[in-house]
Amino acid sequence: MKISEGDRVVFALSFARMGDAIGNSILIIVIPLLTAQLPAPLFPIPGPARVGVLIAIYGLLAALVQPISGVLIDRTNRHKLFILVGLAMVAIATFGYSFATLFESLLGLRILQGIGFALTIPASVAIVTIVTQKMTRGGSMGIYNSSRFLGFAIGALIGGYLYTTYGPNMAFYVGTGFIILAIVLVQAFVKEVEEPEEPRDDPEVPAGPIHQEENAAFEGGKRTLPGLRGLGFISAGIGGLAFAVFLMASAFAMLVTLEPQFNIRLHETAFAFSIAFSTLAATQVVFQYPIGRVSDRWGRKPFVIAGLLLIAPTTAALGFISTTFQLVSLRFIQGIATAAIAAPAFALAGDLSKRGTQGRQLSVVTTGFGLGIALGPLIAGFLVVYGFEVPFLVGAALSLLGAWVVYRYVPETVEREPGARSFRWPGRR
Repeated sequence: MKISEGDRVVFALSFARMGDAIGNSILIIVIPLLTAQLPAPLFPIPGPARVGVLIAIYGLLAALVQPISGVLIDRTNRHKLFILVGLAMVAIATFGYSFATLFESLLGLRILQGIGFALTIPASVAIVTIVTQKMTRGGSMGIYNSSRFLGFAIGALIGGYLYTTYGPNMAFYVGTGFIILAIVLVQAFVKEVEEPEEPRDDPEVPAGPIHQEENAAFEGGKRTLPGLRGLGFISAGIGGLAFAVFLMASAFAMLVTLEPQFNIRLHETAFAFSIAFSTLAATQVVFQYPIGRVSDRWGRKPFVIAGLLLIAPTTAALGFISTTFQLVSLRFIQGIATAAIAAPAFALAGDLSKRGTQGRQLSVVTTGFGLGIALGPLIAGFLVVYGFEVPFLVGAALSLLGAWVVYRYVPETVEREPGARSFRWPGRR
């Protein structure tokens, strides 16, 4: 089977992202436990809230910086450079955790790590978008995201084992090593990719042609997201997808802040929690690519809506579990739901992105992911004081809202192949 140059770039970048994800997910298991042990003279707030702040600052910084890095990527056309600089910042921060003696030190390192993450993600997704075609983009995004979540699964297990067996510093050293490996892989195998010089017939037309009916209904001004009219590069579709990805990320990230509470509630260790945490990522690895490939033929929007509808009950149920088996089972179902959202959503965003603004448009969606990683743990940390189940019920309600937003505001971009069964939304002509 002949492998195209674009496929080689996708595979190389995917393996690099897997190494980076292993290093980062090691920290997800270790940081909440380390936070409980370090003094915090400037933050006299409850332990779960401190963990929420620490996790949230990473996502908030990533969310604030990603649109800026998206603009700079569009102007410089230097995707690989941003990836390498960002990974270097993440590696420095990860190694620095081994020297932290105060909560405030951890906070400063998380800020550096968040900025580094913000430099790498929009550039990576833009490269995958540029080197792929619309007919295969869902599968390519599935490969990219599957590799990243495989790294999260492996890293979570490694983090739990190293913390339990050798202590936190060994986890930080190993995490730094994996991020350095990612830098080597990017430098060696990912070539700089530039926007094609040949202009499309209309540079304002999205990368993937939208069905004329959907284009007229959604992009012609009949239906726009409130509050986005002043931001020309954020269409209703891009904004709706960013909201969907935000809700997806916040739902599965709530678990991070409450690791100590789950361990006490279920009478488990850090390693047992890491197994439950990595279940979602492992499930993502199995389902993302096939769902992405099917979305290339059947359409992307139905999968995003179905994923949000499935996340709602599974997230709510997390607040009422009493056994580790229940936790693992719910994380497995959440993994299927998030797989149904991630690859189709990023592929759909790539279809809708316009030439010359892909970096900033895709950064809106990746910013949604970063905000979810930030606000999910923060919401959990502050709402858990009102009851263990409260943050999960709030997350479930927001997921239902997200499904409605996607149904109403996000267009479909995939035209069905001749002979394929037609899918029409209720009430549409």
